[in-house]
Amino acid sequence: MKVRVLEILECWELAAGYGHRTVVLVEELKAHKGELICFLGPNGAGKSTLLKTVAGLLAPLGGAVYLKGERLEKVSLKERASALAVVLTDRCLPGLLTVFEAVALGRHPHTGLLGKLSRRDERVVWESLRLVGAEELASRFYGDLSDGEKQKVLIARALAQEPEIMILDEPTVHLDLQHRAGIMSLLLRLCREKGITVFLSLHEVDLALKGTAYVVLVHEGRVLGMGLPEELLTAEAVSRLYGSGVGEFDPVTGAVELRLPAEGPLVFVVAGGGKGAKVIRALAKRGYRLACGVLPENDVDVFVARGVGAELITVPAFAPVGKEALELARPYLKEAQAVVDTGFPLVPATEGNRTLLKWAADAGKPLFSLRSEGFPSGRRAAGLTALLQMLENLFASA
Repeated sequence: MKVRVLEILECWELAAGYGHRTVVLVEELKAHKGELICFLGPNGAGKSTLLKTVAGLLAPLGGAVYLKGERLEKVSLKERASALAVVLTDRCLPGLLTVFEAVALGRHPHTGLLGKLSRRDERVVWESLRLVGAEELASRFYGDLSDGEKQKVLIARALAQEPEIMILDEPTVHLDLQHRAGIMSLLLRLCREKGITVFLSLHEVDLALKGTAYVVLVHEGRVLGMGLPEELLTAEAVSRLYGSGVGEFDPVTGAVELRLPAEGPLVFVVAGGGKGAKVIRALAKRGYRLACGVLPENDVDVFVARGVGAELITVPAFAPVGKEALELARPYLKEAQAVVDTGFPLVPATEGNRTLLKWAADAGKPLFSLRSEGFPSGRRAAGLTALLQMLENLFASA
C-alpha cells in the first residue's frame, strides 16, 4: 500500500475574508518543506487577507487550511506558535527594546510562563541574529534602526521561534534596492539551508521572477494561476494581473519597460549585442520616436526596444542580416532625422548593419557613433551624455 506524504501546509476550497464578505478564493494550494511561495498581485487583490488566513490570524469563511495534515483550527495555539512564524508590514515593536530583546520575543512559545531565557534560548537568539547578519545590532535600540535593519530583526525574531513555516506580508515594502535584494537572498537561503517553508506577498514582479520558487497570481479576489514564475510570468499574464498601463514586462530580462508618448523626431538606432539598450531607453524617455534594427530576435536590445514601443526590424536568431531585412529597414532609415551607431559588434553576422550605416552616410543623414574611432564616418560621441547633447543641439537648430 502506498503511503501518502502530506504537504506541510494545504488549502482546500479556501474562502478568505472579513465578516460575511469573501475577499479571495483559493481552490487548492499545497506547500512542501523548503519552498518559497509568493502571492503576487496589485493592491487590494486579497494577498494580505489570504496570508493572514493561512497563518490562522483570520478564520476561513469556507474551506480549510491544513497544517501537516491537521485542520489549522484544531491545532493548539502553542503548537501553531512553534510551527508558524508571522512577519506583518506594521513592524510594531517597542522602540526602546534592544535588538537582542526584540528577537528574544520569538522564544515565547518555548520559555514557559515567566518568559525566562535558558542558555539554549540565548544561543537560538544569537544564531537567529547571525543568520540574518544582524549580530552587530544586538545592543542597539530597535527604534533607532533603518527600515532594512528593522526588517532583518523581525525575520530574526521569527527565526527564533524555530518555525517550520514563515509567513511574511510584503517584506520588501519601503526598502531600497540593496535591502530588497538582501531580504530575498536571505529568505532563499533559509529555505535551502534550514528547510523552512516561506510564504510571502510581493508587488514587485522582478523579485517574484528572480527570487521565488512558486507564484500564486491573485487578482480581484481570484487566483489567476499558480506555478513556476519562469513559466507563469509572461508579458500577457503580468498585463492581465496589473492592467495594460504605461509599462510592459519582459520575462527575459525580468524588467518593466516604460512605454511613454513619443512625438519627437524619428531616430534610427543601429544596435545589437546589448549595445543599444541604454541608448534606446535614454532616447525613449526624451520623447524621440525610434526605429531599431536590424536585430536578431533573441538580442537583449530587441526586448528593450519592443518594451518602449520602438519600430523593430528583426531577423531570426543567429541569422545574418540579409537583403530582405535591409529593404524592410530602408523606409525607416529614409524617414529618420538622425541615425545612431551604438557600437554593435563588427562581426560577419552584422555586416548588413554596416550597410545601413553606409546608406545613412551616403544619404547625408546626421550620423552619430559611440565608437571611439574607425567605421563609420560621422560624429563621434564620447558616451551617452555627449550623444544626447549632440541630438539636442541638432534638433534645436533645425
